[in-house]
Amino acid sequence: MNSPFCHARHGCLVFFTALFSLATAAASQPAQETAALSTLVRTYLSEHLATLPGTRHITVDSLKNDPLVACDAMTPFLPSGMRIRPRMTVGVRCNAPKAWTIYVQATVSVQGQYLVAARPIAMGQAVSAQDLTTREGDLVALPPGAVTASQAVVGMLAGQRIAAGQIIKSGALRHPRAVSRGQRVRITARGNGFVVNSEGQALDNAPPGATVQVRTASGQVVSGIVENAGVVEVQL
Repeated sequence: MNSPFCHARHGCLVFFTALFSLATAAASQPAQETAALSTLVRTYLSEHLATLPGTRHITVDSLKNDPLVACDAMTPFLPSGMRIRPRMTVGVRCNAPKAWTIYVQATVSVQGQYLVAARPIAMGQAVSAQDLTTREGDLVALPPGAVTASQAVVGMLAGQRIAAGQIIKSGALRHPRAVSRGQRVRITARGNGFVVNSEGQALDNAPPGATVQVRTASGQVVSGIVENAGVVEVQL
């Protein structure tokens, strides 16, 4: 049988010998060990979970893809927009000797304690230790901003009403010396050898030490550092 790539017996023999050599060379490349891939993903997820106080559990799914060429240096990453959650996808990228990318599925959990309201907390009320109690659960499954340490909460002001049994979230609290969006504040502008005081309106919420934009009485917007609930310092 003639091939479009060869027209003589000798030519066909050379052609198919070359194909066989290429296939043999590809097959001879070492395959990436799946155990190393799983270990890399497990370590990567463990590092991401290190900030949660509890017992970590990570299970990496078995890899069922076609064999991959062994990689000199693999780089794990989270797909765009993904955050840590109970069911995860982790990407692993290889650049050399042959570029490839694989996505690995994993299940994660951190069993620990988190804070809930022991009784109703009114909006604007300073949170005390008696207002808090703990529950056990999977910290990964909690909503973003859920608080696990009481020292981060006691003394803060409730930015909204918190019902008994409700999870305490950082977004529902504000520092007692923070400024609130729309609040009237005193602007202290400091320059070389002078200080000028004026008034303005905060354009966002910000705790002490944070930068906030303030609109002055003339309509100009300036940035300053929150000193306390009523003072923003602007360096000129």
